Amino acid sequence: MAKPKTKKSERSDAGAQHRTRDKSTIKRLRMYRDGGRVVRNRKGRVVKPAPFQAPGKAGEVARIEPNRKWFGNTRVVTQGALQRFQEELGKAVKDPYKVVMRASGLPVSLLQETAKHSKVHLLQTESFTSTFGPKARRKRPHLPALDMEALAERARHSENRYKQGEDRDLVRAGPDCKEEARERVLLKGQSKRLWNELYKVIDSSDVVVEVLDARDPEGTRSKHIENFLCKEKPHKHLVLLLNKCDLVPTWVTSQWKSRLSSEYPTIAFHSSLTNSFGKGALIDIFRQFAKLHKDKKQISVGFIGYPNVGKSSVVNTLRQKKVCSVAPIAGETKVWQYITLMKRVYLIDCPGVVYPSGDSESDVVLKGVVRVENLQNPSDYIPAVLGRVREEYIREVYRVGQWTDAKDFLERLAVRMGKLLKGGEPDTNTVAKVMLNDFQRGKLPYFTPPPDAKEPAKECDGVEGEDGGDGVE
Repeated sequence: MAKPKTKKSERSDAGAQHRTRDKSTIKRLRMYRDGGRVVRNRKGRVVKPAPFQAPGKAGEVARIEPNRKWFGNTRVVTQGALQRFQEELGKAVKDPYKVVMRASGLPVSLLQETAKHSKVHLLQTESFTSTFGPKARRKRPHLPALDMEALAERARHSENRYKQGEDRDLVRAGPDCKEEARERVLLKGQSKRLWNELYKVIDSSDVVVEVLDARDPEGTRSKHIENFLCKEKPHKHLVLLLNKCDLVPTWVTSQWKSRLSSEYPTIAFHSSLTNSFGKGALIDIFRQFAKLHKDKKQISVGFIGYPNVGKSSVVNTLRQKKVCSVAPIAGETKVWQYITLMKRVYLIDCPGVVYPSGDSESDVVLKGVVRVENLQNPSDYIPAVLGRVREEYIREVYRVGQWTDAKDFLERLAVRMGKLLKGGEPDTNTVAKVMLNDFQRGKLPYFTPPPDAKEPAKECDGVEGEDGGDGVE
């Protein structure tokens, strides 16, 4: 027996009639259920397109989203104006003293037109479906010769055009042995670990400061790193820092600064916790770079360079206290160090790295790359010191009279300093280490003047060249 309907059931039946889903609601719920995904068959063809991929029906009324740009002015640039813009922007990008602001809003890609067209666009040359899949078309092979006579003629023509000097694949006879360094210590600063530290510092820095020795700026400069930053990291800023300018005359520092400033921003610097020089100019440059990078909370400044050029001393001078361990010997900094200079500027100290430049063993020792106490035969490098420093300066420092050669000088100096072995034999190795340390630490005056240098008449400080000349190396 059926139960009589109550008022509640009658209201629910009436509500169900009013809640009937219309066509648009059913379509929307189906879209939710399907997830808006497209259905494909085993071959990858679209069987059922997604709701947003379904093509519109013919004659169907559609609405396009309005845009305010439709009613604005359209800017047209002529070909000549575009060419001038490309030239001016190219000069600004190559100029180290200029920075392109808002580079993302400018058509900077116009500068790399040749690089853009030099790439091989495979999909434009040959589509994927014509190369792979069931519709792939096999190309007819290109044969340079159709018969044996044509092939022989082509071979004779190639033989006549062949030049042995231009053949890159030709195996040439090389030397049977490679000349290695006499001492293992001369290879310091070239390990893979140090190069990894260097590239970590470069990748982490917004501004790279290359510290140079004012006594030999070109000898402690790395063209390899500069070219790497120019090609691979053009968004990073490079600054040259002439450290130890207190060891050379003022006119030498001035001429080297003016010469290097034509390539990169260059600052003369003297590291000292009490009496420094160039500190204010260097901090002002860091603040300018921080203003350029307003999108970042802070910028990082990395210090790179040869061993024993004073990178850690520069960091300590900027902080006015000893935050990095320093020593007048090479290899004191082992790993990179992160130091806070101010709220928006951080400093990164990097270990010294010896760049491949083809220097001789004497150049490596005199640049301060290796520690003198680790040399087995330090007396072998004294002739290079005597050839670079003037004779009057050596007499003034060591109080030694005339000498005939390097061996005679070391014997005289050992007798004067009291460095004798058993039997009264002069200890030349110990004296040679003392002299090399004095040369590396600036006790012996020495510098390399810039090319075409004009020495003022008032100043007579200088060094002798290797040919015993007038004070120019």
